[in-house]
Amino acid sequence: MTAQIIIHKAGPGLSVQDLGRVGQTHLGLSRGGAADRLALYEAAALLGLSAPIAALEMPIFGGVFEVSVPSRFALTGAPMRAQIGTRALAWNASHHLQPGEILTIGAATAGVFGYLTFAAGLEVAPRLGSRSTHLTAGLGSALQAGTHLALGTDTSQDHADMVLRSDTRFQGGPLRYIYGPQTGLFDVQTVARFDKTTFTRAPSGNRQGVLLQSGTAPFPAQAPAGLASDFIQEGDIQMTGDGHPFVLLSECQTIGGYPRIGTVLACDIPRIAQAPAGAPVKFTHVSLAEADRIAASQKTLLQDLRRQIRPLIRDPRTIPDLLGYQLISGVSAGREPEE
Repeated sequence: MTAQIIIHKAGPGLSVQDLGRVGQTHLGLSRGGAADRLALYEAAALLGLSAPIAALEMPIFGGVFEVSVPSRFALTGAPMRAQIGTRALAWNASHHLQPGEILTIGAATAGVFGYLTFAAGLEVAPRLGSRSTHLTAGLGSALQAGTHLALGTDTSQDHADMVLRSDTRFQGGPLRYIYGPQTGLFDVQTVARFDKTTFTRAPSGNRQGVLLQSGTAPFPAQAPAGLASDFIQEGDIQMTGDGHPFVLLSECQTIGGYPRIGTVLACDIPRIAQAPAGAPVKFTHVSLAEADRIAASQKTLLQDLRRQIRPLIRDPRTIPDLLGYQLISGVSAGREPEE
C-alpha cells in the first residue's frame, strides 16, 4: 500500500510549502515557500532530519488528517489546538500517528501560520526546484478535503515525543532592518520618526505582504514623480502612496514602484509573518556589518535547535526539582514533568 496522508477537512489556504525557490527572480517568480521558514527548521530538529522538508502550511485554521501507515510528525509555527482522537497534543513537539487514528488541528491560539510536517516527507512533484505551492504564480493550489498526498519513507522511528520550548514570535515585537538604495528618498526626520513609531498589524494581509498602521502622520518619501519600478524582494518595507509601510512576504511580486525605506532581516521575517491583526511592531535599524554578523549566526540554526530539543515526557530520574511537582495519585494527570 502506498503511504498516504488523507485530508478529511482543510482550512482555507492549506498548502504544501518548503523553503521555496531560489534564483527565479528573472522569471518574475519570487522565492515563495513557507511564510515562517523557522517553523520548518524547528520541525527538522524535532524529527531528527538533516534539513527542512516540505510541510503543510495552515493559515489560521488547520484541518483533519489521517495516515495509511504509522507516521511521525511535528507541529510547529503558530500554536493551534491539536488532538489525536480525544487526546490533546503539545505544540512545538513531535508525535506518532497510527493508521485509523484521526489528527484534528483547530484554530490558532496565537500567530497566523501553523505547520504540520511528516518525517517521511511529502512526495509532491517538484516544480522549478521546489515542492512549494505558489498561489499568486499559479504553481499548485490550496488543498481541499478529500485530497490524498503520497508520503515518502521514514527510515527512523527515533525523535518522536520531543519538544522545543515555545518561541515568542507570535505576538509581534521588534523587527531589525537595514537601509536600502531608496532610503535616501526619505528625509532624516521621517526616518527617525519611523524608527520611534510603534505600528500595529492591519487586518489586511496575506502571503504577499502585510500592511502596518500607526495612527500617526504618514511617512511620505520625497520621491520624484514617476519613480521607476525596480526589483523588490521579501522583507522590503514599501511605503504606499498614502505613506503607510507594507512589509513584503514570501509570495511578493518581483517588481515594484513604491519607495522602500529599508529591508527587514531574513531571520526576523517569521515575526512579521506571524504577527496577528492588532499586534505591535517596532523597527530597529542595524548596520550592514551587524546584519552580516546576524546572518552568519543563522548558518548553524538547525544545529542550535537540535541542542534545545527535550523529551516531551521527561524521565523523573533526570528532574532535579522533581519534589516540586504535584504527583499525588488521583490528583495529578501525571504529565507535570513535561518540558
